[in-house]
Amino acid sequence: MPINTALQNLEAIRDKRGYLLPHHGLLALSAPNLLQQYDDLYSSLALTDRYLNRHDHEFVWLGVLMSTQEALGTHHVQRFLDAGGTPDELGSAAAITAIATGSRHHLFIEDHWTPHLPEVSPAQQYLTLFNKMTTDIAAPLAHITACAVHTCVGNWRALDWQIRAAYAAQTEELLLAEALSLAMFPGSIPHYVHAADVWRRIILSKEVVASEPFQQWASLSGQGGFDEASHVKQP
Repeated sequence: MPINTALQNLEAIRDKRGYLLPHHGLLALSAPNLLQQYDDLYSSLALTDRYLNRHDHEFVWLGVLMSTQEALGTHHVQRFLDAGGTPDELGSAAAITAIATGSRHHLFIEDHWTPHLPEVSPAQQYLTLFNKMTTDIAAPLAHITACAVHTCVGNWRALDWQIRAAYAAQTEELLLAEALSLAMFPGSIPHYVHAADVWRRIILSKEVVASEPFQQWASLSGQGGFDEASHVKQP
């Protein structure tokens, strides 16, 4: 059976990535223009160097994939190893993911038990545990990986804790921004949008010292989407 012309066009994508996934062919048949735009976006997101070095970029990806249980992403494991990553570091990425997703138990304490334990700070307990269990990874990398994990699973209050801790660890904002963007596809674009708003509100609270460009972003009016623009809902 002759190969459909649209499917033949997949060869360029396979040559660039070294592999194909089932949705590539489906898009090639049904929406070839969308396939090209999708591939361009994915390439910019996952393959193009921005601010993180390749090792750290792929380390964050490991947390993203584990938190979303995305088993198809094994190419990121190979990229991590190719960038000098080690099996021990993979274990560290798993530990960060486990601690971050386990923060829901600290949130449970905050929601239900603090009236009985007024001296307890669940946020501080979580961050103390996090710092104790991630000493083999540079603090900024550990925090931005956890931020990406929180974004994937929609853990917004814990993301708030983690972003504040990232600032305290003098994490470069552009590294955090890149890490959050890696959650865009596996964790969903709505989660990425919400994560950006969590960060923006932290900056507006003045409880972190953001750089001038990020302060300007946070202060920009009209970021409440259609509800704000239509006056249905005020931010």
